[in-house]
Amino acid sequence: MTDRMGDIRETDIRWHPTEMEEHDHGGGATVLGFWIYLMSDALIFASLFAMFGVVSSSYAGGPGPRQLFDLPLVALNTALLLASSITFGQAIPHMEAGRVGPTRTWLAVTGLLGAAFVGIEFYEFAHLVQEGAGPQRSAFLSAFFTLVGTHGAHVTVGLIWIATMLVQLGQHGLTGEMKRRIICLSMFWHFLDIIWIGVFNFVYLFGVIR
Repeated sequence: MTDRMGDIRETDIRWHPTEMEEHDHGGGATVLGFWIYLMSDALIFASLFAMFGVVSSSYAGGPGPRQLFDLPLVALNTALLLASSITFGQAIPHMEAGRVGPTRTWLAVTGLLGAAFVGIEFYEFAHLVQEGAGPQRSAFLSAFFTLVGTHGAHVTVGLIWIATMLVQLGQHGLTGEMKRRIICLSMFWHFLDIIWIGVFNFVYLFGVIR
């Protein structure tokens, strides 16, 4: 009887590390898979940047960057998105420490900054269309709306993801699965910041000063 109980305990001791290893392996696979997704997304943006570079001077007799772009407004929008990256970074130490409240607070601040970014971008698009500079006006504007609009759509997806995480954090707390989701969301958000730095410099700044 004693030997049998000892065998059961040994089996339990061997089984729990195996379960933990499988759990950790699954989390690593999730992060790796998300890295692969980000690389594929980077290829999409690289194609859009290349397309814009080819037609960036094809104005078809219409207005160019100097006539269209409001650099102070775009600089403000850039500051908002970069600030949202900083606030997201503030959420990570609280997440690692298991503090749900501060994690949700910093994610909410990040979402507000991101929403302001999308709002200003929507205003810019509406203003351009109202001025007769819609995507059908020239190849330059078609490429501009496609590139910047694709980035804006990604930010909108990020905002929906942040809202979902805020709800799930309130329901489930900071479980291992939730932490992995926040890490993937953080990677996605910082990736969009990097892409926007390229957009600001290559599309707006270079377009105005050249």
